[in-house]
Amino acid sequence: MIGSKIFTPSGPALALFTAFGLLAAPASGGEMQGRLGTLPHGSYVCSLPGDAGGPAWLELEDKRFTIENASIYRTENGSGTYLLTGKRVTFTRGPMKGMKFERTGNASLRWIDDDGKPGRIRCIRSAATR
Repeated sequence: MIGSKIFTPSGPALALFTAFGLLAAPASGGEMQGRLGTLPHGSYVCSLPGDAGGPAWLELEDKRFTIENASIYRTENGSGTYLLTGKRVTFTRGPMKGMKFERTGNASLRWIDDDGKPGRIRCIRSAATR
């Protein structure tokens, strides 16, 4: 064919393509698998299930947070960042650093304990921000 040529990188170009290829490769750990994403913006209220003799949910005032632009969240104690990969949310900086959640719906999260097991705390988006 006239004018067609296949590009085959070599030398520095090959090294550059290889480096970017390694960066783009999926992580091998289960925690980092899945597509990167962001949570819906808004205020999230966290609670524990109640019992038959009282309220259905016991709100945890000190666990409220707001998702802002990109991967930024804010609490009454400051702001930080989070990483959403697949259904796993990991708070990576700020006052909630180290906390992990499983995304159970478009606007709902379930706390994951230090052993990687689902906990009883649920966080639900209560209001969108503009």
